[in-house]
Amino acid sequence: MKAILVLISLGIISLLAEIFRFRRALYPIVILGLMGAIATTVSYWWYDDGDFAKYFGGMINFEDSSVIFSTIIISTGLLWFLMSDTFFNKENPRTDLVALVLFAMVGAVILTCYTNMAMLFLGVEILSIPLYVLAGSRKDSLSSNEAAFKYFIMGAFASAFLLFGIALVYGATGSFNLGVIGQVVEAKKEVLPGFFMVGVLMLVVSLLFKVSAAPFHFWAPDVYQGAPTYVTAFMSTIVKTAAIVAILRLFLSVVFDDITSFWMPVILVCVGITFVVSNVSAAVQNNVKRMLAYSSISHAGFLLLAVGAFNAYSAKAIIFYTAAYSVGSILAFAVLTNVIKDHTGGPVESFNGLGKKNPFMALVMTIALLSLAGIPPTAGFFGKYYVFNAALQAGHVWLVILGIIGSLIGVYYYFRVIIAMYFKEANEEPGVEPSKQHQLVMFVTAVIIIVLGLLPDLILGIGSAAEVVAAK
Repeated sequence: MKAILVLISLGIISLLAEIFRFRRALYPIVILGLMGAIATTVSYWWYDDGDFAKYFGGMINFEDSSVIFSTIIISTGLLWFLMSDTFFNKENPRTDLVALVLFAMVGAVILTCYTNMAMLFLGVEILSIPLYVLAGSRKDSLSSNEAAFKYFIMGAFASAFLLFGIALVYGATGSFNLGVIGQVVEAKKEVLPGFFMVGVLMLVVSLLFKVSAAPFHFWAPDVYQGAPTYVTAFMSTIVKTAAIVAILRLFLSVVFDDITSFWMPVILVCVGITFVVSNVSAAVQNNVKRMLAYSSISHAGFLLLAVGAFNAYSAKAIIFYTAAYSVGSILAFAVLTNVIKDHTGGPVESFNGLGKKNPFMALVMTIALLSLAGIPPTAGFFGKYYVFNAALQAGHVWLVILGIIGSLIGVYYYFRVIIAMYFKEANEEPGVEPSKQHQLVMFVTAVIIIVLGLLPDLILGIGSAAEVVAAK
């Protein structure tokens, strides 16, 4: 809750910065504020089990898993702000965009600690509504306006499904509280009305849309490509992490564990479709930004595979995977924004000869792509390993096989960029020279990827506490 208050305060300060004319001081204030939000979040880690903070009548509960995922989200947000300095300072000097990003992060943090269906809906909407505006923040761009319109229309349908599903679950159980719903389901699972199952199915569909899993992914490539590149980076990291945590808290808990035979096949089928559709589609893309969009859909499949494993190890796998994927994506987009200035992306050929023009950027981009592809000794390798391990323990061998095939296809389209950087002739454009701040972000994220790849227990040792999710 402290982190939520810090983020809200930063958002309000951002709005006041325009009125009281301290825009130049806003950016360092936000950076320091996000560091403070991380510190306040981590402070909950040393609470005794019985002292976990509950707010709004128990509708929000900061437990171990909430602390871990909130820390990942806010830390990713900090790296994102460091990467996106030009988005606020040069291209869009308006402070309202800063406020929108911060308020979206509030929704993301709420999704890590909700214990009530009402807070689930509020978290999703607080996260989504600012993004509709941010996707269309480049007013002079037709593609940006189109992305905002598509995202808004599709998001409205998903929100309607979510709200209707919540209403049906409430009608069958008489409560929005996850614990009470779980007790009712356990006591009356043999006589639950049909509309309750419809409600659960609608919840699944709406959350699969938010995480952009196939076949509910059709909005993502167009929105990711049309939105400003910095906004795309935010959507593919923080939004995806928050959405998967929302699914984790809802389905890997006592709420619906007595009816897994109903909702589990839906998620597993979507995982299989996601592996096939996303990777095949990414392999035929020449636009790097669109390729990364389909790649993001593929990674949603891996995260959902861990959810489908439905065991205590799933939470650990999701924690490591979200951390590894978020850092890798931030690094990839940090390089992309410097190589391709067009926010709609550019062809793979834009990276031709980058290894000669800027060896540092080529090296860190290679590290990012190797991690996203799951090649050792990067963090992405262990992320996929732990997801596959959790799935094998649950007996989902056929999905693991599909995941491995999808990863092999991923190696192909990731390595197209690497080959272009080192084995293609450089174009006549001048060399790329990122700012010192961007170089710092690239260096830090690259080091994190390598360290997590060499010492995965740094995350898993902490993540063992997340087993509490499966027992709540």
